[in-house]
Amino acid sequence: MTSFNDFGLAEPILRALAEEKYVTPTPIQAQTVPLALEGRDVIGIAQTGTGKTASFALPILNHLIAKRLRPAQKACRVLVLSPTRELSGQIADSFRTYGRHIRPLAIELAIGGVPINRQARAVARGVEVLVATPGRLLDLVNQRAITLNQVEVLVLDEADRMLDMGFIHDIKRVVAMLPKQRQTLFFSATMPQEITRLADQMLNNPARVAVTPQSTTVERIAQRVIHTDKAAKNGLLAEILKTETIDRVLVFTRTKHGADKVVRTLEKSGLAAEAIHGNKSQNQRERVLAAFRSGSLRILIATDIAARGIDVEGVSHVVNFDLPNIPESYVHRIGRTARAGAEGIAISFCDHEERTYLRDIERLIRMSIPSTDRRTGDRSRPEPAEEHHAAHRQNGRPHKRGNQQQSRGKGGNGHHQGRPAQGERQGQRQGQGHGPNRNGHHAGGRPQAPRSEAAAQSEPNGIGNVTFMQRSGEPRRNAGHRAPR
Repeated sequence: MTSFNDFGLAEPILRALAEEKYVTPTPIQAQTVPLALEGRDVIGIAQTGTGKTASFALPILNHLIAKRLRPAQKACRVLVLSPTRELSGQIADSFRTYGRHIRPLAIELAIGGVPINRQARAVARGVEVLVATPGRLLDLVNQRAITLNQVEVLVLDEADRMLDMGFIHDIKRVVAMLPKQRQTLFFSATMPQEITRLADQMLNNPARVAVTPQSTTVERIAQRVIHTDKAAKNGLLAEILKTETIDRVLVFTRTKHGADKVVRTLEKSGLAAEAIHGNKSQNQRERVLAAFRSGSLRILIATDIAARGIDVEGVSHVVNFDLPNIPESYVHRIGRTARAGAEGIAISFCDHEERTYLRDIERLIRMSIPSTDRRTGDRSRPEPAEEHHAAHRQNGRPHKRGNQQQSRGKGGNGHHQGRPAQGERQGQRQGQGHGPNRNGHHAGGRPQAPRSEAAAQSEPNGIGNVTFMQRSGEPRRNAGHRAPR
């Protein structure tokens, strides 16, 4: 398909796309929209930013136009589940954008961090499209504010991130409440075995669409690593921010406390910055994101989960203040720059303890990232397992992922770094950010299974590559395109 007109979409949808100056579908849209319009179940393997929101929103809106029904009270016709507040809000906004000429069209958002009673009132009269995080949806179900037996289309977005956040059991509970006869659209950046099993249980003879290699790096991003001492990271960050030519910069830390600490350090250096993470209220998160999008805020410090919904053009730099302990997250992080055809720069700090993380990242992306050394002190000792790692590269044999699994379990306090530790629903009932349970462990001493939007020590990871489509009549910027999300 070379044009949205080729899909046979209803006129109100095409009019909205024309007003947004969207012309050419992205690969995921070109392959998924025709299948979804036929009513088939679909498994889509695609990174965030490839335009997959439109790939399910457009056929769903077309279905609602073709089958005009008044939704039943306390019910929804379409249910979209996503792992985070920001991503859910972005999806709801996309539905409103593409469906602006469809009247009436009730689209509601059910997420944590805002009063649940307001959301219960919003769905009381029935809605066509409900976009929700799993925990808040189950809260509404438990309060008998909504029933799910009228759902015609289910969308599960970022399924692998749902797994990382511990939502799988919640999703299974939700699916058990849905009608057997429904259309299911299932999207994930990766397909680990548990996600594959979940898809097999949920979908009926699905079509499979995979448009990009999983977890590949963006070619237009200039990547480099700076080896440094852990204590020197703050000074190094301030130096880079003052010497690099930066439009907007997104700085990733592994923990919420670390993000706040970086903000305070930068302010002492005369650099204005804000942090966004799970302990911030929803109003704070929205205010900071709005300032970052407008350009009034140039330096944003974020944990992975809070950055999940950040879709901002003009991010010239991504800085990994802490390397992620899940290597796929590196790909997602740096994909926040080089958007809309522009070029970008990704700079990663690596201290001695993060060498294992760096090796896992380089194995995943199948390249050695150019590096410089700013360390001080004795470096005569070999890095752990470095000789073994070099031997594998020299012999051309594939690397085992053992180090990655070990690295995911590292941490001085016994928690899984990079994984949340408490249920989203519990935090949402409190109407505020989330934190750890009393000891961060199950009864057997094992780390608590991840469930929340924001972790006690850190948060789940993921932001992906981008493919954009050309706006008609819009000047090309660095030979790029812009696509509907």
